[in-house]
Amino acid sequence: MKNKYFGTDGIRGRVNEGNITGEKFFKFGLASGTYFKNQKKTKQIAIIAKDTRLSGYTLEPALVSGLVSGGMHVFTLGPLPTNGLAMLTKFMKANMGIMITASHNPYHDNGLKLFGPDGMKLSDKIEKRIEKLIDAKITKQLTNPKLLGRVKRLENGNDKYIKILKSNFPKNFNLKGIKIVLDCANGACYKAAPKLIRELGAKVISIGVNPDGFNINEKCGSTYPSKLRKTVKKHRANVGISFDGDADRIIMCDEKGKIIDGDQIIAMLARRWKMKKILKGGVIGTLMSNYGLENFLKREKIKFFRSKVGDRYVKEKMKKFNFNLGGEQSGHIILGKFATTGDGLLVALEVLFSLRKGKKASELLNVFKPLPQILENISVKDKSIINKLKCKRAIMKANALMGSEGRILVRKSGTEPKIRIMAESYNKKLISKCVNMIKKSIN
Repeated sequence: MKNKYFGTDGIRGRVNEGNITGEKFFKFGLASGTYFKNQKKTKQIAIIAKDTRLSGYTLEPALVSGLVSGGMHVFTLGPLPTNGLAMLTKFMKANMGIMITASHNPYHDNGLKLFGPDGMKLSDKIEKRIEKLIDAKITKQLTNPKLLGRVKRLENGNDKYIKILKSNFPKNFNLKGIKIVLDCANGACYKAAPKLIRELGAKVISIGVNPDGFNINEKCGSTYPSKLRKTVKKHRANVGISFDGDADRIIMCDEKGKIIDGDQIIAMLARRWKMKKILKGGVIGTLMSNYGLENFLKREKIKFFRSKVGDRYVKEKMKKFNFNLGGEQSGHIILGKFATTGDGLLVALEVLFSLRKGKKASELLNVFKPLPQILENISVKDKSIINKLKCKRAIMKANALMGSEGRILVRKSGTEPKIRIMAESYNKKLISKCVNMIKKSIN
């Protein structure tokens, strides 16, 4: 049964509409606080971080009010990457962590991601229990006035997060002599990323570090890598690194200006980890992972399984098979040895650790030849159009045309009002024809 509030990556939508209102966020805070308060914890603590959207200033107080009304003590951290919040939830032994973000979406959207005391995203089962509490009578969850929670702002969240990241690497790890372009998407890592990389000795050229509440992900960041490419070439940098709004995604650029997606980064890490005997089990990709990655891992004798799209599903499958590496083409990459969810900064450090020895990014990161692939995102008013007969027939016809020469995936976005079409094959004309056929049935 489909969740009422939670999607593939938390709760998300347009601000001041539907679920993304102050009234709803009060209920989300009260319900989630009530659930985690009852999990036999002596301390009743929730920590909250956010990205840089202006709407965070309206949604955060409502969320805090709900938590405090249910008896939770709250620490607010301000702008911080999503995995920083996950790490600090575990580090501070909090009952729960809440990230206020809409990730790679535009500024007019917002939402939240919930984490348990282990720093993990919630299972469908727990989300359903919280949804029941959201719809239950508020009066049953409100605490005695003597037991109301307290609220405190912590200003050193980014410093704590940076310290945890650096602790995963040797103390002598440095990036002296390396010029790096960072595109922080005017988002959650605009403070942490440049500070971390500069502390390691690199020369940093930063873009996307001037958030104004509206410019998050706007023609910058991992969903708009052309800006990164231009800046790398302009400054003759050794490598470029681009994050999304909450910094759980990473897309890179080599010194020649070629964009490196998540699949290539995963391939590079899988080969390196296998050689270093760090790789555990194999790799989890998704239905969107390029077939070239699958072929590469097969040649390397590394196990590869696909999950549904969404880093939460990747993590669930990693846990099921006891693998410690997984991720998505979009740049959500989970390093199970170090983290519980996607972390762009952590992945960046792991890649830069290999580059520090004078290797070129173009040699290190172009690991396999990808199968030609087209990705189309079509904005729609109603995502259920995918279930209409006209669209179904077009998909069936496209699949018949493609036959055994490739594959097609058409799905609803879990985070935006869009239909996503992916087709891949060595026959470029064929994939173009198939995608256009499906697009016409949707438009």
